[in-house]
Amino acid sequence: MDGPVRRIREKLTQEKNLILSPKCLTFTSEKNDSEEEEDIEEAEVKDDEESLPGYREGLSEYELERLENIRQNQAFLNSLNLPQISEALRPKPKPTQKGLKREKTETEMLPVRKSLRLQNKGPPTTLTLDTTSYAAREPEEKPKKAPGPIPLDPINLDEHVRLPEDLVKLWNEVPLKQETGTSDLKSYQHMLQKLSINDSCVVKVVKDRICSAAFHPTSSNLLMAAGDKSGHLGLWKPDASWGDDVIYFEPHSRAITSMAFSSHPCNLITVSYDGSARSMDLEKAVFDEVYRSSSGLKSFDFLSTDCSTLLLGEWNGDVAVVDRRTEKTYESLYTMAANPLCCVHVHPVQQHYFVVTESKFVNIYDLRSLKRRNNLAVGEFNGHSRSVSSAFFSPLTGNRVLTTCMDNTIRVFDSSLMDGRSPVLKSITHNMQTGRWLSKLSAMWDPKQQDCFVIGSVDRPRRIQVYHESGRCLHTFRNMDHLTTVCSITAFHPSRNTLLGGNSSGRLHIFTDSFIN
Repeated sequence: MDGPVRRIREKLTQEKNLILSPKCLTFTSEKNDSEEEEDIEEAEVKDDEESLPGYREGLSEYELERLENIRQNQAFLNSLNLPQISEALRPKPKPTQKGLKREKTETEMLPVRKSLRLQNKGPPTTLTLDTTSYAAREPEEKPKKAPGPIPLDPINLDEHVRLPEDLVKLWNEVPLKQETGTSDLKSYQHMLQKLSINDSCVVKVVKDRICSAAFHPTSSNLLMAAGDKSGHLGLWKPDASWGDDVIYFEPHSRAITSMAFSSHPCNLITVSYDGSARSMDLEKAVFDEVYRSSSGLKSFDFLSTDCSTLLLGEWNGDVAVVDRRTEKTYESLYTMAANPLCCVHVHPVQQHYFVVTESKFVNIYDLRSLKRRNNLAVGEFNGHSRSVSSAFFSPLTGNRVLTTCMDNTIRVFDSSLMDGRSPVLKSITHNMQTGRWLSKLSAMWDPKQQDCFVIGSVDRPRRIQVYHESGRCLHTFRNMDHLTTVCSITAFHPSRNTLLGGNSSGRLHIFTDSFIN
């Protein structure tokens, strides 16, 4: 028995000796930089050798299958475009904090609800109903401003602080006359491509949704005005040192629906849903009342080259002619329609013609032949299936009328002849469904270019688009860092290569060819 047992013990000893002890991995930093570079070069040479055609010769079937799996997995990972997805999912930059600061509001603490069963109480014997209507629980509407002039007191500046001298000087600057025309589309498109935006070009000018905005006509500096849905008015000069870069007023109690700067002497005319039209006069330091109506005011335009006479469209369907030089309430009042008038605009050359949008109807009237009621249009623009938000004559000749309709269509009409129905030259499909929380989109002519216009967009990524009257999109403004919201309100500067866009949070965005420091 000793022989077999001895052989078994010897075999076990041999097998035990074949078992390798685990290796301990250690890290040493004794190599110098040159040795490490040599190791890297050797690794690269090894990688190159592995990619040679004969590298896989002599490998087992298992090893070849393993290498093929590694290759397929790497190809699959590359097809997922993970770096691009990671870039798209990165957090959006926070909106710029320049301009007005957001006011902190305290959260209302409601009483804690307690169960009657846990309090060992029975159900109430009588059912008590809250008879207060939902409308009664809504916050009360702000009272209307008192008739007459209102002091020009900024809200965001200390009391008894005079307006900045550079604002008064810029306000009264005589703008340079620049002829509007039709330049080469290639050069115009090249100009649009050079317009850009940066951090200093986005500022919160008003606290609520912007309903209207305008450029001051001066060409030496940029000065913009914006009105929001609460009746506030903000002035912004990008390189100014006015507190928060913005001067903030409250001339109205409801939304400022339209505004425009008059010629020299310069005033800012604003109209509002509260039924008042006011003129901002820095010389007198007041908001003069130009007109007051029992109905809301939606739109207006100047009827004379000196901007002394206004044409105002009322929410009840009337059109009023007001002369600012007289003390009369109005010179003439005409009933145009039973529905609200969304827009009125005067012909740039033949100023007795004006276009009116009422529901889905767009008509041209002759001021010389108007009566108090039952007026006949001299021109009609048909084809709109839903309400029309705006209609504007082309800036130089008035031979085109640009309409924006809620049927998701922009239309360009030929208005060269006032002889009944005018033909549609071009229809452009554009999404107009802004909803109740955004201002409606309106296509606006570029005052420096006879046949081009700009409009905001609700599409993603957010954008502002410039079109030619032929329907060709000349340029799309995009910026993933600074243009992240819908800019419903858009306008070109009358003399400089600058474009503004206003959004629902009260911010103005500027695209310009000269950056602001």
